[in-house]
Amino acid sequence: MEGTSGQDGAPVSSIRQVSVASLVGTALEWYDYFLFGTAAALIFNGLFFPEQDPLTGTLLAFATFGVGFGARPIGGLVFGHYGDKIGRKTMLVITLVIMGVATCAIGLLPTYAQIGIWAPILLVVLRLVQGFGVGGEWGGAVLMAVEHAPAGKRGYYGSWPQMGVPAGLVLSTVVFTIFQAMPEEQFLAWGWRIPFLLSVVLVAVGLYVRLRLMESPAFQEVDDTDTEAQMPIVEVFRTYPRNILIAMGARVGDNMLFYIFSVFALTYVTEELGLPESTALIGVMIGATIEFFLIPFFGALSDRIGRRPVYMGGAIFCMLFAFPYFWLLNTEAPALIWLAISLSLFVGHAAMYAPQASFLSELFGTRVRYSGASIGYQLAPIVGGGIAPFIAVALLAWTGSYWPIAVYMIGMAAITVVSVYLATETSFAEISDVHEEQEREVVKN
Repeated sequence: MEGTSGQDGAPVSSIRQVSVASLVGTALEWYDYFLFGTAAALIFNGLFFPEQDPLTGTLLAFATFGVGFGARPIGGLVFGHYGDKIGRKTMLVITLVIMGVATCAIGLLPTYAQIGIWAPILLVVLRLVQGFGVGGEWGGAVLMAVEHAPAGKRGYYGSWPQMGVPAGLVLSTVVFTIFQAMPEEQFLAWGWRIPFLLSVVLVAVGLYVRLRLMESPAFQEVDDTDTEAQMPIVEVFRTYPRNILIAMGARVGDNMLFYIFSVFALTYVTEELGLPESTALIGVMIGATIEFFLIPFFGALSDRIGRRPVYMGGAIFCMLFAFPYFWLLNTEAPALIWLAISLSLFVGHAAMYAPQASFLSELFGTRVRYSGASIGYQLAPIVGGGIAPFIAVALLAWTGSYWPIAVYMIGMAAITVVSVYLATETSFAEISDVHEEQEREVVKN
């Protein structure tokens, strides 16, 4: 396949390079982000909220986890704006540095026992910085892959940066588990910091990979013809308001469900069922590892049968699996717990998340694609994943049962089904033709 050209004339070998680079960089970004979620579920209540009872401390730790989602839309707006004006590549480098610095700083942060109330305050600030960075990272990573992809393979190549989520989840869980095996006193004193400090090494690798990339050919064409949007944020809301809402709705269910499966599950298994922390962590590692390999399968499937059937299929599976998920967890049998967490990740979430990069990208024209995809992707987690663990813990505390959480999961997945159903199927059109007429009208005016 060497020397074969894509729709824009780019050689396939360069497309593979871009896809791998997007995967590596995104995996490192999500390693940073998920590491915080694992720590919030398991140890931050005692380190930063020790004066509270365990349940309240866990709620406060999850609230700290959730505030990062409030900063993600701001990051999406800022980096989306500049990504549409000066290019995708530069934004990818900047966001990676921001995430790395914030994560490393968390590893150096004094605890409540050392500086009192300033510890949780600084933790919140650093979580906000993390959210700001990751808010701009996703759009740039997926657009580099999608806009480089040859005709008929946007779903497949666009799924590569999506593989960074399970890769980052596995990496952060494995590293955290390794250090958690230390004697508890040593782990709580200083061992928990090492996974955060290791971010420095990972960021160095990511920067090396991303600095070697060429700019997206779709953006390069806009840049060469001087047709960049002057105010991308304003233009995308004016031109594509319906598509922004569709993107948000499509994103809500998958995001909320992912954090129930990967973060809240840790708390439910350890605190509600009283099982060892390793039981849930192993389930997350198994599910995320299998999901890593199934995401490109679902991405390629969306190229053959369309984005909408694959996306809606994943959401419907999650609706049907909501109650069985908790039935399996409540058996307290490790193998069935691993099965529940694994199935939820590599079937339900993977089928939604794999075509998401190409689906959201195809909702917007090139001139405002970074802004539109980022806004849709990052606004949804405010009411989706950002508060999902908090709401789940609160529902559990209120009723003492899992059933309201299952109903909550079904409702959010239903929003995704309806939103994707209302979208137009664009998987079989050229990326430059999807909104060509709208783009010409905007440029003309």
